[in-house]
Amino acid sequence: MRTAFDLSALFRSSIGFDRIFDLLASRGWVDAVDGWPPYDISKVGDGAYRISMAVAGFSQDELTLTHEPNLLVVAGRKSDEDNRQYLHRGIAAQAFERRFGLADHVKVAGANLENGMLTIELKRELPEEMKPRRIAIATAPALPREQTRQAAEKQAA
Repeated sequence: MRTAFDLSALFRSSIGFDRIFDLLASRGWVDAVDGWPPYDISKVGDGAYRISMAVAGFSQDELTLTHEPNLLVVAGRKSDEDNRQYLHRGIAAQAFERRFGLADHVKVAGANLENGMLTIELKRELPEEMKPRRIAIATAPALPREQTRQAAEKQAA
């Protein structure tokens, strides 16, 4: 069953959110439910996130992380050097590619592979010009009473 969302009301009252609307309206915004490889996404602090992905059987050389604008791509491809004859193969070794959409200003801070778990650290880093800042309000110098009276008489005339 397909559910369609009418975003026209949002277009009428929002400016600059085109990328989000395109993401919601596109049919490919939800990954296929293949379950491979399993992963968790967690928030570990203010503006800090972690993706933990179970990639048992893959070495560091067989994994690729690519950070594109607003997109993180994690791919794995096993080398074809395995000449063993398997009686049972229960450890998944198929190639995969998992895509994660990233918000503006989210950067990959680092990645670590340990005991079959790939951990990717993400951090939102707002540029200095995007951070809130206090704006000083200047005050006009007070005019002497005589100049104020003359200005009021000119406006009345």
